[in-house]
Amino acid sequence: MCMSSRYVQTTKKGKEMNKKIAFLAVVGGIVLAVLFFSRDTWMKTTGQPGVPAGAVAGSQAAPETHVHGTGAGEPATEPQTEEEEPPEIEIPPEKQQLIGVRTIEVSRKPLEETIRTVGIVEYDERKLATVSTKFEGWIERLYVDYTGKYVKKGDPLAGIYSPELFSTQQEFLNLLRWSRQGREIQDKTVSDMLERDARTIVEAARQRLRLWDISEEQIRTIEQTGEPMRTLIIQSPVSGYVVQKTALMGMRVMPGERLFEIADLSTVWILSDIFEYELPLVRVGQVAKISLSYFPDREFSSKIEYIYPTIAGETKSAKVRFTVPNPGGRLKPQMFTNVAVKIPLGMRLSIPEDAIIDTGTKQVVYVDKGEGYFEPRVISTGIRAGGMAEVLKGLEAGEKVATSAAFLIDSEAKLKGVVQE
Repeated sequence: MCMSSRYVQTTKKGKEMNKKIAFLAVVGGIVLAVLFFSRDTWMKTTGQPGVPAGAVAGSQAAPETHVHGTGAGEPATEPQTEEEEPPEIEIPPEKQQLIGVRTIEVSRKPLEETIRTVGIVEYDERKLATVSTKFEGWIERLYVDYTGKYVKKGDPLAGIYSPELFSTQQEFLNLLRWSRQGREIQDKTVSDMLERDARTIVEAARQRLRLWDISEEQIRTIEQTGEPMRTLIIQSPVSGYVVQKTALMGMRVMPGERLFEIADLSTVWILSDIFEYELPLVRVGQVAKISLSYFPDREFSSKIEYIYPTIAGETKSAKVRFTVPNPGGRLKPQMFTNVAVKIPLGMRLSIPEDAIIDTGTKQVVYVDKGEGYFEPRVISTGIRAGGMAEVLKGLEAGEKVATSAAFLIDSEAKLKGVVQE
């Protein structure tokens, strides 16, 4: 009886012990699962193996990190990371030779822009003369009867009869006669007084003839002959070509009416068009080379004399003017010319234009880093002239960039993912 009772008690204790062991096994499994999950999360977030503090019972707390600062309570400074190296693409020397890669050193060079345009030969407006009269009359004789005739200064152009001018000459002659009569008076006092008055009146009449554009030679002729001239000879004021003629035989002439226009072609103007975007480069005094297809063996050199202040709305260009000597009259108005204006731009940090890859949004060059490596670099450019481009930023003097086959290097860099599209 007693042994049976002990057996029962022993069996109950064994079952309770088994339950405790099973419970501890389940708890231990849960703890191990939590620890494994915590370790995996730690590695994913920090990239370093380890176990979070307090995950294992009895583990020691991480030692406190002390940061030197200027005062208490300052946040801890994050450890500095090394700067990422710029991307590079490797092209072996034998491959460079195969695709024809050439490099050039970035340096400061004198840049020169050449603006090429066309021009038209025009009259020198400062040497144009208009012939007109200050009195009313009729043309009775025409010495220049066609346009284009060459006349010298003082040559007769036309003979004009004017009743008003004829009466003025007659008045002048009467005054001359009266002055001579005053000298014949015996009384010296009266004679001197009359002569003095007559001299003043005659000089006033002579001045009146001058104001009618009668020359001194013609006035002397009237005075010597004692007869008024029926027709007044209009003379050429300058030497040149008659480029416009409105005078006709028998035509009535009114004061101020233009009869002839004479152009001196010893010098001519050349007017050229400069586009709006080129105007900031153009200055008065810059030298231009002017050539004509009519004279392939001759080139004229002239400076910009004037830049007109207005822009043509149709062509968006402004006129610039050159003055060119014209010995022999070979240059004729309305001839076309070729004009080349060379503009020095000074020393600029520059590279060849074919070294630049223009993507539309940025400009890229490939810098030679040596040992077959090239670094793609974004740059900013300025003016371009003579196949060279000014570098504003992105490159330093002394660096080398790829010129020939730069587009092939760019294609290789895009294929290898060194640069993005």
